[in-house]
Amino acid sequence: MADRINRHTSGVYIIAATPFTDQGAIDHESLRRLVDFYIGHGVTGLTILGMMGEANKMTGDERRAVIDTVLARTGDLPVVVGVSDPGLGNLTNLASYAMDEGAAGVMVAPSAGPAREDRIEGYFHAVCEALGPDVPVCFQDFPLATGLPVSPALIRRLSQERAQIVMLKHEDWPGLTKITQLRKQEEAPEVARLSILCGNGGLYLPQELQRGADGAMTGFAYPEALVQTVALHQAGRVDEAEDLFDRYIPILRHEQQPGFGLAVRKYVLMKRGAITSAATRAPGPKMSAMDAAETDRLMARLEARLADRL
Repeated sequence: MADRINRHTSGVYIIAATPFTDQGAIDHESLRRLVDFYIGHGVTGLTILGMMGEANKMTGDERRAVIDTVLARTGDLPVVVGVSDPGLGNLTNLASYAMDEGAAGVMVAPSAGPAREDRIEGYFHAVCEALGPDVPVCFQDFPLATGLPVSPALIRRLSQERAQIVMLKHEDWPGLTKITQLRKQEEAPEVARLSILCGNGGLYLPQELQRGADGAMTGFAYPEALVQTVALHQAGRVDEAEDLFDRYIPILRHEQQPGFGLAVRKYVLMKRGAITSAATRAPGPKMSAMDAAETDRLMARLEARLADRL
């Protein structure tokens, strides 16, 4: 049984893609191979059924099947399961299933609706009541996707009042000041520490680490870049961490094209042998021949850069 997430969790919890066949079915054999790929590159844990995992395009049975496949493959590696759902009953049922199967915690984003903090606050209290106090929660703060900005004060208040909210998936931008504010609050002795893992595709990871983040929770198709950057930073080799990360920026930036980046990510994972098909589930982005050629060139240039040929 893997350790559950807590207020000191750190490292790289890779956001796992969900492989599909060209016909749109979940490819469980590729999913097992993808888990092995992530583990082989040294990730601390996995996060599945997130937004970039296309969970919103799956049935409840399909989500449970993905949980089964991943948890059967990861052993003691902790897995956080995204359970966000418009229905509170669906959310709690999936969370209960995930925790019973051995998940390390669940990830929840604010529910769609008016951008009012009192509504978001009430929602998370309701979620925590429904889950029960023993289920660790990662608060997913992704205003660019949800349209719901959340202040550091509300995040802190919820984390203080609900001890099970132990982690923040930070993917606000500009968001570096938010990390600083959250860490500043923790200088008061009565304020409990909050684990902060960052998304944003990894675009700002070196700066986020320098602001006090504990690691990454994103799905870049080169997980080794995230793992090595975090490890170097944690070892106090801050400039080396940033220098290494800078080598990956061209392809990382290309992967972060809004509305299209998932197709790039899956294409790269396919080219690296981690999955069989780069298909996204409809409706989703697709690569053209020119898109593929551009990505191939970026991958080749990265290989040359890593070999110090560029």
